[in-house]
Amino acid sequence: MHHRMRHSLKRRLVLLFILLALTMSGAFLFGMQKALGAGWRDAARPLLMDYVDRLAADIGDPPSIERAQALTQRLPITVRINGPRIQWGSEGSEDPARWRRETWLDDPPGHAEGDRLLTRLTADGHRIDFGVNVRPWRDHPRYIGFATLGALLLLTWLAYAWVRRLLRPLDDIRAGAQRFGRGEFSQPIPIRKADELGDLAGDVNAMAHSIHQMLEAKRGLLLAISHELRSPITRARLNTELLPEQGESAARREALLRDLQEMADLVSDLLESERLGQGHAALQLEATDLEGLVRDVVQALAEVHPDAPAVQVEVAPGLPLLPLDRARVRLLLRNLLDNAVRHSAGEPRAPQLSVRALAPESGSVTGVEIAVRDHGPGVEEAALPHLAEAFYRPDASRGRATGGVGLGLYLCKLVAQAHGGHLRVRNAKPGLEVVVTLAPDSPDTLLS
Repeated sequence: MHHRMRHSLKRRLVLLFILLALTMSGAFLFGMQKALGAGWRDAARPLLMDYVDRLAADIGDPPSIERAQALTQRLPITVRINGPRIQWGSEGSEDPARWRRETWLDDPPGHAEGDRLLTRLTADGHRIDFGVNVRPWRDHPRYIGFATLGALLLLTWLAYAWVRRLLRPLDDIRAGAQRFGRGEFSQPIPIRKADELGDLAGDVNAMAHSIHQMLEAKRGLLLAISHELRSPITRARLNTELLPEQGESAARREALLRDLQEMADLVSDLLESERLGQGHAALQLEATDLEGLVRDVVQALAEVHPDAPAVQVEVAPGLPLLPLDRARVRLLLRNLLDNAVRHSAGEPRAPQLSVRALAPESGSVTGVEIAVRDHGPGVEEAALPHLAEAFYRPDASRGRATGGVGLGLYLCKLVAQAHGGHLRVRNAKPGLEVVVTLAPDSPDTLLS
């Protein structure tokens, strides 16, 4: 989440707008200050000096407090008189440092005291300081500051909302790309506006449609080939079984039967993968004793591989009945254990199978986790993400003794996804561990 916040395009655009606004405001104020400064020196300053001279003349020489009071009541100015006989200020006894004076009206340091813009000296030695009386407006800047801050925050929020609305199609495109990556092509990306992002959404929809058509064509081709191969394989098997079981033909007969069985298994796996591609709708759910099913599969595997070491089984006690497709889960267990037994050949330690219940904080069982581990050499880390892909095998030779054609883990992944779960593969060092999670759609379907 923090990474997404840092690299959010919407937030970066809003920040760009704010920085642009501040930069433009600073440039405008700088330019106006320079322009007003030139106008002040050339025109306004002589007029103000003449006006201050007139105010000093109205106060008189020697200064008259009554006249000074009359000026402060009539004009928004302050007057302070310091001299040998009069010490008076229109602001009372306040500290002169607290006086609000327009400092930009003063002359720069170095001028004679009597030449100050707002200071005049009388003939009898009194000094008259004029200032701008800001007391009537002291409370107004506070409200103006808060109002300005609120306006800036409102403008920032409006800019963010506008950018978010402008870039909303990017969220739709991202969500659509994620759906297409999961193989869900039924819902296209909505096209909200006829702009560049709308064109991009349309192009992605067209690309997804083409990919969907290619996948459907591939699926249809595999399905047709699988169906068409079943009949000749069955006939070839029947003809092979009619060969003599003795003599030189016996060895050929057994070899042909093994090859035909492998072809039949491959066709069955292809058909099963296409059925499982429909997801949960392809399942026949029923209350299943997973522990008993695991024991049955392990026993059947021991009969097929009598020379292999016995699989070590660990099932958590109290496992409830689960709404599972018994045939598909059996296929999953058989493929996982078959891979583990094959890759544990010659190893001193036997494969391990463990089953445990998944329970959230509420305590109710929401699914199960099945882990199968062998103690063989494992695979390279770069190959781990591809092991559950169809027809992928790290061994390019694709020999039957080293793992068949690469449909076993792919079918296991489809079975897990159809049951609302997932499949993970990791190097256990030594060996490879496959963890499958089966999660029913609703905990209410779990049976006690």
